[in-house]
Amino acid sequence: MAAAIEAALAEAAWITRTADRRRVASRLSQERGFARRAAAVCLAQPAFDGHAKELRLALSGCDGWTAPELAAFFTVLGERGLCFRDEEWLVLALEPAAGLDDKGRATVGEHLRPVIDAVCEGGIDAGARPRLYRLIGRVFRTGPEAMPLAALVPVDEWAVALRDRLGDAPPEGLVRLVHHLAELDKPRPTQRWRVRCRELLRADGAGDLVHAAMRAFGEDTELQRHWGTVRSIVSDVNADVARGFVWAVVLLEADDAVAALSELVPRAAGVPRGMREDLKLAGAAINALGDCADPAAVGALWRLRGLIRHRALRKQIDIALDAAARRSGITPGQLLERSIPDHGLAADGTLTRAIGDWTAVLSVGDAMTVRLGFRSPDGATVRTVPAALKDSDDLAALKAVRKEIRQTLSAERARLESLFTADRAWPYEEWARHYRDHPITGAVTRGLIWRSGGHGVLPEEVGPGSEVRLWHPARASLEEIAAWRGTVTARRLRQPFKQAYREVYLLTPAEEQTRVHSDRFAAHIVDHPRLYALLRQRQWRTTWLGAFYDGHATEAKKELAEGVWQVGFRYESAHVEGGEVALAATGPIRFARRQGRGFAQAELAEVPPLVFSEAMRDADLFVALTSIAADPDWQDRGEDDHRTYWRHTSTGPLPPSAEVRHDALARLIPRTSIADRLTLADRFLVVQGDLRMYKIHLGSANVLMDPDDAYLCLVPARKRDSRLFLPFEEDGQLSLILSKAFLLAADSKITDEHILRQIEGTHRNAE
Repeated sequence: MAAAIEAALAEAAWITRTADRRRVASRLSQERGFARRAAAVCLAQPAFDGHAKELRLALSGCDGWTAPELAAFFTVLGERGLCFRDEEWLVLALEPAAGLDDKGRATVGEHLRPVIDAVCEGGIDAGARPRLYRLIGRVFRTGPEAMPLAALVPVDEWAVALRDRLGDAPPEGLVRLVHHLAELDKPRPTQRWRVRCRELLRADGAGDLVHAAMRAFGEDTELQRHWGTVRSIVSDVNADVARGFVWAVVLLEADDAVAALSELVPRAAGVPRGMREDLKLAGAAINALGDCADPAAVGALWRLRGLIRHRALRKQIDIALDAAARRSGITPGQLLERSIPDHGLAADGTLTRAIGDWTAVLSVGDAMTVRLGFRSPDGATVRTVPAALKDSDDLAALKAVRKEIRQTLSAERARLESLFTADRAWPYEEWARHYRDHPITGAVTRGLIWRSGGHGVLPEEVGPGSEVRLWHPARASLEEIAAWRGTVTARRLRQPFKQAYREVYLLTPAEEQTRVHSDRFAAHIVDHPRLYALLRQRQWRTTWLGAFYDGHATEAKKELAEGVWQVGFRYESAHVEGGEVALAATGPIRFARRQGRGFAQAELAEVPPLVFSEAMRDADLFVALTSIAADPDWQDRGEDDHRTYWRHTSTGPLPPSAEVRHDALARLIPRTSIADRLTLADRFLVVQGDLRMYKIHLGSANVLMDPDDAYLCLVPARKRDSRLFLPFEEDGQLSLILSKAFLLAADSKITDEHILRQIEGTHRNAE
């Protein structure tokens, strides 16, 4: 190869010595044979990327290309980027390459990968790429009739795996199938395409090929980019045929279609770190799930909705769910709750499988726990995997089911929590069937309080014939709330999400005055990366702040009440470090109501109380967890501009989330072994140590020391006494406050020199 390049460049050395492009063009028009082909190789070099017209002229008069010469051309070209309209001359090089014999095409194909990447990612017009892909596909065919001309170019692991399975001379029926799948160049196939696909899927081996394609989507191809290495599923050159296989598995009505597509979507959407986004493939898989007749597809779409962050893909999921609901004649919420998979669990939440002489038992303990245990042949129960089963395929399959159950449980916790704003009501029979008695949803349901007959009840107390709602403290009296908090604490009832101790946010006089926005959580200084991550985790849509157009400020948004309402939380850049926004300043919160396909701004007084309360609760959580006031080390490294904010907020008035923490501590303190050393004040938990007295702020968990309120920098491990039941632990602050209290109550036993210097040094200064 090096010899072919060297010979071509030597023959065309005159181009390098000629500065006048008109003279280059004039001489090119006179050159013939090897001299002209050599000129094309020379002009393909990156140094001549401004000579596109001359390169096109050189290629237009070329004939007699040999495989080594074309390999030399594409090798040189691989280091050059492609621009708009470069397809005009690239076609002139690919056509002779496609016309070579089998051996010649194989020689050229080895040097085409960089060119394929350049076509995919360069400035080539999108409309011109299909023609280039077809020509590239012809270069890679192994024989005149061996494979479709534009399908399965072996430049990624997925295509290589399928070509290896098909072999050099695949059956004609499979060739026709792959050819047909490669013709799908739209997000959704036409009815005609589907009919033809079903016909072709009847061919021998067609189903096995489709299943092999879905398995091969699990393979990665590493791509080298100027910023580093990324992993890809399929290259753009194979995008159409990949989408075709996605739809084929649905049309095949395969039992594992939902599982296969559910695994593909997150990978194609770039959810795993380092995976390249392939929105076409992800979108095709979502659309295919929406058309899938398997009821489990609806539950899969809902779980994906909680996992996918890309706005366009989430919109596709919503459209698919709405379409499925319309086909069934029910609401999307009803369709979803009727489509939650049970994963083969019995009514008691267990799944028993015989594996060899052992019996494996998979059980849902509660809304957070899925256990896998084993019974030996003699009836003994063990929790660890027996040595005899460690390599068992049946055990691997059961572990895969356990993973799916955990994912469904997580999605169900999020779905039921979102029902607070939907304010749904169920007839008893419907609620019992789809909630209480479902082997997975029931595990979440049994940990919650429900409203039936006008008052709150536990699931086992709901009576037949009644209407059932999810209980929310905003609709209960103070006495009822206090009673339920006492019940949850006394019974050690671990709720799947905070309910009895849930914060309630009511409209304030200040918000009545501002009418259309709330400043309740404005003017806080927060850690921008943490805020961004938490917003995304709580299903808010937002954008990263940065030094680019319109990157100074943004408004995070979330839809509530099953899409009827939208809340927006504005924030902007407050401090930049190393070119990245490190701190942000929070702004106002606004609400909008659904109006057609969009939203129209609404006054705060018009927002339903539960929608308002839940939206404000999220905002409170964001500020509580990301404010610099919650960082005990911040004052030692923070900016002077924000010190006043830090001092005021870290020990200031309590937000509603901290007020609920106050109530929980009032119930928990008497149960602790240090109750005689603790006193609960308005904003602080006061701890009497052996050396001095401390005040732990119930909002930030920061510690002040008497008598001069000196700050104590204390960052203990968040490990708590597991014997102490906590009724909730959403943000970790309750556990952190208690761990600090236990540490400081026994301050004479502290051995950490950093902590002791602060305690003893400040104490001596005070004396």
